[in-house]
Amino acid sequence: MKITEKLQRQRTKEPSKPTFSFEFFVPKTLQGVQNLYDRMDRMYLTNPQFIDITWNAGGKVSMNNANTNDLIHTCQSVLGLETCMHLTCTNMPVEKIDEALQKAYDSGCQNILALRGDPPVVDEKAQQSNALKYDGFNYAKDLVKHIRDKYGDYFCIGVAAYPEGHPEENNVDILIDYLEEKVNAGADFIITQMFYDTDSFIEWCGKVRAKGIDIPIIPGIMPIMSYDSFLRRAKWCQINIPKFFLDKLDPVKEDDQAVRLLGTDLVVEMCQKLLDSGYVTHLHMYTMNLEKGSLIILEKLKIIPPLHLTTLTTVNQFAISTEHDDNLPWRKSLNPQRKNEMVRPIFWQRRPYSYVARTSEWEADEFPNGRFGDPNSPAFGGLDLLGSSLIRQSGKNCLQLWGHPTTLKDFGDLIVKYISGDLKCLPWSDTPITSEVDSILHYLKDLNKHLIFTINSQPKVNGLPSNDKVFGWGPKNGFIYQKGYLEFLLPKAELGRFLELVNSNDSLTYYAIDNDSNLYSKDGSEKENADSDNASEIPGSKANSVTWGIFPGREVLQPTIVEKESFLAWKDEFYEILRQWKINFDNHEGNEKSADLINSIINDYILCNVVDNNFISPEQQIYSLLTQLY
Repeated sequence: MKITEKLQRQRTKEPSKPTFSFEFFVPKTLQGVQNLYDRMDRMYLTNPQFIDITWNAGGKVSMNNANTNDLIHTCQSVLGLETCMHLTCTNMPVEKIDEALQKAYDSGCQNILALRGDPPVVDEKAQQSNALKYDGFNYAKDLVKHIRDKYGDYFCIGVAAYPEGHPEENNVDILIDYLEEKVNAGADFIITQMFYDTDSFIEWCGKVRAKGIDIPIIPGIMPIMSYDSFLRRAKWCQINIPKFFLDKLDPVKEDDQAVRLLGTDLVVEMCQKLLDSGYVTHLHMYTMNLEKGSLIILEKLKIIPPLHLTTLTTVNQFAISTEHDDNLPWRKSLNPQRKNEMVRPIFWQRRPYSYVARTSEWEADEFPNGRFGDPNSPAFGGLDLLGSSLIRQSGKNCLQLWGHPTTLKDFGDLIVKYISGDLKCLPWSDTPITSEVDSILHYLKDLNKHLIFTINSQPKVNGLPSNDKVFGWGPKNGFIYQKGYLEFLLPKAELGRFLELVNSNDSLTYYAIDNDSNLYSKDGSEKENADSDNASEIPGSKANSVTWGIFPGREVLQPTIVEKESFLAWKDEFYEILRQWKINFDNHEGNEKSADLINSIINDYILCNVVDNNFISPEQQIYSLLTQLY
């Protein structure tokens, strides 16, 4: 959705409630990118109107530009964050600009911040030569016009403004004339450079409006995190620092904690004055890829509810209201190719990145009426679509996060740390555990203690309100249902007894598969290779809805399923994750025992999932069955 439409919707819905957005820059390392995704995922919970991603500065065509497009795609398609892409035109070939615009378009991104960008530091002759060579644009207004000519009204285009002057032009009135040219070329909204002089900004807003420029003005807000960085950024941007800022901060400049506390109060006071001025309804937070500074400011302004920042990762994503009534128990993609998607297999519940990547080539007809499509179609892309590593951590981070398990007990203890909330991720779980598992946590801990390793789970739910803080999702005044579900690694030595028990219980259905693709299903009397020609004839191959919601005036929504073909695709991914984890130990001297442990789990355990279809019964049949194997 366009930023201007979102802002207008909010003003219509809650005219007195300010809105906000976050700006992030592209990290230099792949691990930094993965960590940023985690941070964005947490900040999503505060319900920003949009985020924006910066473009490479200095007029250079680099890998950072490609990473910008990758970030845009992931934010739109996986994280469900409305995203605005910075795009600079200085010394950028037109074909590169068009390539970036096309990728943004394909990702469903509808918002572009069109910038001239800082020219590279070269002599004047070289700069003129580069301009001729690239045949690009000299000014942001040219880029705005190009986007309008090529895409019409599809993109919502923002432009930058400089309320206190620009290094190349100190006269604010002349800069407003330039701003008017950008607006006349087709700009829809304005984001300003950072500032701290509120009076000067408000005066500037008056001049902008007097010029007849009536598009939204969005102030750029920079939190104060340390005294040195505060002064450095102000000097670099050539902005004025009010004397009372310095009077308060200078006496405590050696105490970073005191600077942060006082600086936060000063910025909060500044933002409140902006909101009271009548010119501003939205704040754009320059996060510098940090988290707490921006969130504390928004909390003190009472724009977001009080947040316990240390536990933000465990907050249910539906506990904070959103502007949409079709939210699901998983993050809905904003990619237009997936607009009808309403169902996902539960196996990727904690790996949304890989699921979206593997199904990135799906067309609209793969989601008929929002339902899960034909799993026998070429739906699930190969593992090569996920890149060289299925584990979203560097080798060094793997060792830091998960240590060096050498025994089965170590392996179980690692999982217990994750389900207890002491670890944010595991090799096969990219996202933190939520409070949903609290009601079954003691069962999960007990299973891992007895060397049955839990991979994924959900408890039974029988008609809880759709606004429940833990299990709620979807439109208001509805009711939520879940079947009990458990995915786990079972020692092969226990397989025979497990099959005997599970097949004798009419309420339980299951799939079990080992590394060699030997698949077992509900009837359990036969086994056959999952790669064989008649594998699709195995009983129980239809989708089993394990989560559904009943809402007024709507058909039943069934957003989470267990389904055989999906499980076969997940099995390949899961065992490959274990193999890559083992290779990481192989590559670090002194970890031979850890590598042997992972190898033994690959060869001596079988991946199982069980559904308790009797969601009404209070009895925990899955766990009662498995405890009989101890």
